[in-house]
Amino acid sequence: MRCRRSATSSRPPRPPEVSGVTSITLVERALLVSIQDDVTDTEIVELQDMLSHRIAKENVKGVILDISSLEIVDTFVGRVIAQLAGISRLLAAETFVVGMRPAVAVTLVELGMYLTETRTALSLTHALAQLRRG
Repeated sequence: MRCRRSATSSRPPRPPEVSGVTSITLVERALLVSIQDDVTDTEIVELQDMLSHRIAKENVKGVILDISSLEIVDTFVGRVIAQLAGISRLLAAETFVVGMRPAVAVTLVELGMYLTETRTALSLTHALAQLRRG
């Protein structure tokens, strides 16, 4: 299991669009969320709250979670990704996970986490194409 930085490490405050080591960008009526490998539990929970507000405020069609930087997904991060997808669906936005490494996919299956509320795509381009098709 990987070690995570403490949420209390000394870092300057970031603007609302960036939570710790994640970023949220609006691309073609979809929110692109890049999750970095050293995200803390506190930051991932903050991301969940921030993202739900952005989905409602910006009336987006989709949420694209880019997890290409994640080498490992533990049960907590996997559960939060599943919750983000559920929240997005309730707010009428479809969730895509892109950039999943084979080791991450294997780990999720071994943990019994199938992310049923999400769709997967090989890249941002593929996810956007699927969103355009509806």
